[in-house]
Amino acid sequence: MKRLKHLAALSLFLVCLFHSGPAYGKVYIDIDSPAFQKLPIAIADFKPLRSVVAKSDLPVWFADALSRDLLLTGYFNVIDRRAFLEDPGQAGITEEGTRFGDWSTIGAEYLVKGGYQMDDRELVLELRLFDVTKGTLVVGKKYIGKPDDRSRIVRQFANEIILALTGEAGVFDTRIAFVKKGSSAAELYTINFDGSDLRRITHYNSLTLSPRWSPDGRRLAFTSFKDGNPDIYLQDLESGKTEKLVSYSGLNLPGSWSRDGVKLLVTLSREGSPGIYDMTVGNKMLQRLTRESSINVSPVRSPDEKQIAFVSNRNGSPQIYIMDAEGGNVRRLTMEGNYNTSPAWSPKGKKIAYEGSVNGQFKIFAIDEEGGAPRQITFAGGDHESPSWSPDGRYLVYSVRGAGRSRIEIINAGGQNSRPLQEGGDACQSPFWSPRLR
Repeated sequence: MKRLKHLAALSLFLVCLFHSGPAYGKVYIDIDSPAFQKLPIAIADFKPLRSVVAKSDLPVWFADALSRDLLLTGYFNVIDRRAFLEDPGQAGITEEGTRFGDWSTIGAEYLVKGGYQMDDRELVLELRLFDVTKGTLVVGKKYIGKPDDRSRIVRQFANEIILALTGEAGVFDTRIAFVKKGSSAAELYTINFDGSDLRRITHYNSLTLSPRWSPDGRRLAFTSFKDGNPDIYLQDLESGKTEKLVSYSGLNLPGSWSRDGVKLLVTLSREGSPGIYDMTVGNKMLQRLTRESSINVSPVRSPDEKQIAFVSNRNGSPQIYIMDAEGGNVRRLTMEGNYNTSPAWSPKGKKIAYEGSVNGQFKIFAIDEEGGAPRQITFAGGDHESPSWSPDGRYLVYSVRGAGRSRIEIINAGGQNSRPLQEGGDACQSPFWSPRLR
């Protein structure tokens, strides 16, 4: 699997052009605030730099591509270019070449300008984000790569914009793994945050489920029936090499990894009812964490790895519980609703998302790790299942079933800006968000 970590292999590298020191990295906006309002941003058509191959669509293509990416975040209101006042023929891409009054007049708070140079072998892009009110540069970058890298470069600068304005990079360098189920088989796929570059990972012609990214993004753990039993496998996404990790009789399901990639929580029914174990991946040694005769499944570590959330029916109906990392001090977390499953611990450490039954349908909820009243995140029709957090804790991905169709959907953690990521006649299930793939 090609990733941005291997930019050299893609002949793409980034050069820091310049930045205004105190401004870069400063948190301008609190996008997690309930009072947050989308930022008005203008994105000018890019300008050709020096001699380029004549391609008249490129100035607009670059601007449109960046506009689409920023709109996906839910943080920006991109101003229609028909409102622009600045003369593109006279304007440059520097502070000195920009009439900031023309941009503030149309309500822009931020402005992106770019210049490009491209021939058949090389693409050079200079991109700059300006604070319109102050008339100053926020961040500028120069990228050099191949012409085919242009979408990647635009996504990378979208990440830089988010980093400059919020203090934390965006998630355009992440992917979502999910299960796509046809009439006779279910296979694993991955897709970019923006819905591009759909890739099929498994070709087993069998039931495959529960993908779990390793913390370095290099591997996927999952369960497959390809050899008849629901066994846990581990696939290296670069080489495609697959190893069978666990093959006990009965159920074998992966949970969450440790931060160092050494351990993997698993659910096994090797001793009767499904129970939770912590497995050292290298030597496959197991530490049993739950010993009740009830069903205990879906383990997920807290970000500090001191606690584990899981699902148990020990009190009758499936509910979410928390225990410490060694299996002790178990406490029930969810007190409302008669069916709550699929916990997902926010990377920010304070919230746990889960699916809960409401009037016969499943919706996504979030609850504080200490308990209390849950907050419903999704409300639309259909069953909303299997939530997974983005690595910055600002989005949730989940599956939706209803009316004979299914899709993978993304929503801001506050419950706004839901959008389909992948949908079709085949069932789309069990999404799981990758770490940043650098």
